[in-house]
Amino acid sequence: MAKALAISPAGLAEEDGLLVVYTDQAGADSLREAFGAVQVEPVAPGWEDEWRRFHVPVSIGPLWIGPPWHDPSPGLIPVMIEPGRAFGTGAHETTRLSISLLLDLPRGSVLDAGCGSGVVAIAAAKAGFGPVVALDSEEAAVEATARNAAANAVELELRRADVLEDELPPADIAVANLTLAAVEGFGERVDAVHLVSSGYLVGEEPRLPRFRHLERRAGERFAADLHARK
Repeated sequence: MAKALAISPAGLAEEDGLLVVYTDQAGADSLREAFGAVQVEPVAPGWEDEWRRFHVPVSIGPLWIGPPWHDPSPGLIPVMIEPGRAFGTGAHETTRLSISLLLDLPRGSVLDAGCGSGVVAIAAAKAGFGPVVALDSEEAAVEATARNAAANAVELELRRADVLEDELPPADIAVANLTLAAVEGFGERVDAVHLVSSGYLVGEEPRLPRFRHLERRAGERFAADLHARK
């Protein structure tokens, strides 16, 4: 996925278990070089915008989260997220489950570890949490979060940082939508009253000795958990 994203960041989707990349001949050549065997099929004119149909809006509690070419649902708080090279538009199970757990917690400060596109951090700010700190080790993610925060007129404290190595600010709530191993490593370091974790399959459970487990929410493939500091 990461290799394909680097080659075609604006034309990548997953469909029926296959990685679909909308690109030109030069892009196809790059994909062959990176992956070996690649099946190539012609597409109709306008393929450059075909990827947009994979980014659909979702409603989570009082929030509407979606790309800017969709109109927000009336009565819901809009969170506009422009898809780009950073992970997260709100539609992925891990993101939806994490935000749903976050919204049920008392309002307070939030640390979004591995912010990607900024969807969790921006959703938190829109829902009345604050201050909100967003961290990511990837420059593309930091840039995407900054753009999306500006588009949503919210203030975030944004830093480029490795959540497993760099200093972490304390927070009332930390959100870690990472890999299972990264969640466990982050849980050993973070100073938070509550921890919302996700990024792993339903059959996996993070081991977090410093926290006690409160609640699990599961989707079709992925799960999210709420923990409280012991």
